Amino acid sequence: MNLKMNLQLLQFAKSMRHAATDAENLLWQILRAKRFMNLKFRRQYVIQPYIVDFYCHEVGLVIKLDGGQHNTEDGRAYDVERTQFLEALGLSVVRYWNSDVLGRTDGVLEDLWRICSTLKLFNLRT
Repeated sequence: MNLKMNLQLLQFAKSMRHAATDAENLLWQILRAKRFMNLKFRRQYVIQPYIVDFYCHEVGLVIKLDGGQHNTEDGRAYDVERTQFLEALGLSVVRYWNSDVLGRTDGVLEDLWRICSTLKLFNLRT
């Protein structure tokens, strides 16, 4: 990927941080500054050619939050392609619906805690 495209992607990711959804803002308040399991998460992080909602390098986890646009045929196809790409890099990908983050926050966090705990153990062994 050329430098111009790379800079455009980084600029777009930055703009997305300022236009976050309510679900992204809520989850970011929980994840930021190592507040969740003392893990460092980044938001709207570029993993070329994609921008992921949240990323934790320490455990190799990508978190995607989905709104209704992901529940279309094109949206699902794009999501499958992106997930396969990220998993080919050795990353784990977990997805949550925006409505679940906003309406079932405790359940989402329990699930995320379980996933991160498993990934932390796995990464200690490798």
